[in-house]
Amino acid sequence: MADVANARPTQTGSEPSTAELVQRATEQVSRLVRDELALARAELAQKGKHAGVGVGLFGGAGVLALYGLGALAATAILLLALVLPAWAAALIVAVVLFIAAGLLALAGKKQVSRAVPPVPASAVRSVRADVDTVTAAVKDGKAAAQDGRQA
Repeated sequence: MADVANARPTQTGSEPSTAELVQRATEQVSRLVRDELALARAELAQKGKHAGVGVGLFGGAGVLALYGLGALAATAILLLALVLPAWAAALIVAVVLFIAAGLLALAGKKQVSRAVPPVPASAVRSVRADVDTVTAAVKDGKAAAQDGRQA
């Protein structure tokens, strides 16, 4: 939120003019918007990192499935073919490789789900709080002005 405590009256002992108040409000809103955008940018960068890790794990699952299917499969099939029929040896090796690829895919999905939705939730909450604060201050100011007129 913007720092309203640093407001300084320009006239000694008197209240600032409406123009000065509008200028201060404009400066504070501008600073508030810049700060909220910086928060949103930082939050989206963090979510982007999680998405990158998840996509990398999906890629790793694909590479493992490809190379594992080629090199290890041939070796394992030939080894198992010594004690089993060749088709049974090939089936066992294929199932093991697909289970390993599935586990990596699940780990990648978990990382990608940590990055979704790509909405900066902290920044949105902060902006809502800022709007509520400003709205309450405006309402309080109107009520004080009406009380002053009635007195």
